[in-house]
Amino acid sequence: MIAKISSGKDTAGLIRYLFDTKKAKDHIDPHLVASWDGFAPDPGRTDDFTATKKLLAADLDLRVKQARRLGRAPERHVWHCSIRAATTDRHLSDEEWADIAHRVVAATGIAPQDDPDGCRWVAVRHAPDHIHIAATKVRGDLSTARHWNDYLTADRELAAIEKEYGIFQVARGDRTAAKRPTRAEQEKAHRQGQEKPARERLRTIVRTAVAATTSTDEFIGLLSHTEGVLVEVVYFPSGEVRGYKVASEDTTTAGRQPIWFSGSELAPDLSFPKIRARLEATDPQPADGPGRRRPNPWHRATAAAERIPHHLSGYDDRASQAHLAALGEALDALPLLAPAPLRAQLREAASAFERATRSRVQAEHHHARALRSAARAMLREPAPGDGTALAMLLDAAILVTVAATRWHQLRHHDQQVTAAQQALLHLQAAYDEAAGAPLTALVQHRPPQQAVNRYMRHIRRALPEHAEQVLSDPAVDALTAALAEAEALGHDPERLLKQAVDQRALNDARSPARTLTWRTQRLIARPAPSDRAAQDRSTVQAERSPRPDPSAHEASAVAPPRPPQARRR
Repeated sequence: MIAKISSGKDTAGLIRYLFDTKKAKDHIDPHLVASWDGFAPDPGRTDDFTATKKLLAADLDLRVKQARRLGRAPERHVWHCSIRAATTDRHLSDEEWADIAHRVVAATGIAPQDDPDGCRWVAVRHAPDHIHIAATKVRGDLSTARHWNDYLTADRELAAIEKEYGIFQVARGDRTAAKRPTRAEQEKAHRQGQEKPARERLRTIVRTAVAATTSTDEFIGLLSHTEGVLVEVVYFPSGEVRGYKVASEDTTTAGRQPIWFSGSELAPDLSFPKIRARLEATDPQPADGPGRRRPNPWHRATAAAERIPHHLSGYDDRASQAHLAALGEALDALPLLAPAPLRAQLREAASAFERATRSRVQAEHHHARALRSAARAMLREPAPGDGTALAMLLDAAILVTVAATRWHQLRHHDQQVTAAQQALLHLQAAYDEAAGAPLTALVQHRPPQQAVNRYMRHIRRALPEHAEQVLSDPAVDALTAALAEAEALGHDPERLLKQAVDQRALNDARSPARTLTWRTQRLIARPAPSDRAAQDRSTVQAERSPRPDPSAHEASAVAPPRPPQARRR
């Protein structure tokens, strides 16, 4: 159940709206289900409809008028709370809605239980799935009701009601969610033919700008040059930037000013101070130079993402929160880089995961420099056209999302859990489409059966805990093809498999063979060790093992030292 609470000045106007059956199409059989004393006049159950509405409004306003004569009436004396059940819930009876109304007004302080001076109120049911509670805030002693934090207290009571009544339990938040568009904003977007209200569209644009920039100056500059977006920068008297406001050009009508939104009105983490803190924890992009070879940013981002589940299993919640925020930024950037058929799914994934990037845990963003820096470098170096880099990054993001769901569940972050689960569905759909072509191309280079049998033996030795799961995976042909390619480039298949599985466990992988395939593809992008380097590494390992034979020590002592350039670095 969801409660929505507001205040107003017109008791009679609210009563007219609640009992109206002409303008509001969903107002069916409006009638009272409960009231402050059980004897309030019910316009829905009388022949003189208009007169009874006036009588009901007068009864509710009685104490307000008395307090007004003493100068003690609050200006906004009307308290309005709507309570709506989930669409999947059974239809509750009038008696059940009456019980819910009594519990809510008691919990919020409008009419505490067994308090004869509680405020006057009525609960009106004009549709099967919800009720409205209309109350006046003046108590019997003519003091104003104490209903601070009424939304939170009502929400806690509704959570208990959901359990007792066996109805759908709403995922409740921690007050870090972005503000939802108002009904007026939604209706305006519909009139203008827009899929989403301006608030949501601007939120996506600002988040994408944060993901693409490395400094506040660059962030403001990018926003200012974004088509269809108006930007206003707010300064301190000293000349330093205090904040920013954005507006959509389509919200500006003839003779009217644009509708501005500050960053914090779009989302709690989009205020200028919080954006600055994130950007200050981003490493500047290295400049290109002669003879300088930078690592593939897509591989860097994948490697950084693969380490996130390990961080989430630790005890540093602030670091974990920072890694989730960095992954959110990477997902915000992907729609700019992905092929057109994948962009819609990736936008939905980024939009859903956005809720999972915030909680009451304060993020220490410097912990996630690697992923944040790699994501920005990706924007400057698009992925190769074969789709392999995108597929391996999405594979890593899927497992991070599974780990994020578990992390939020352990901390009872209900809304974040739901958001991560929704993002997972979109990421899996995007991955399935992105991975098809590169996997098919890889399987076409499947080695002969004799080599396949040898790679299977390598898999059993390198991955004893996951061997049967990997070998029964339909994607094992792609893995053997990747191992054949690695061996042709000078890599040891068994050593490569051990290295791949050491990076992250395979327990959460839908297809462990595909996950190992992408890791193998990423690892073989590095230069293979030379024969001399591999021999030196074997010698070092042998020297570190115990040698009971004294002659072996003598042989080692007289052996010439290795030249420094032969050592692997």
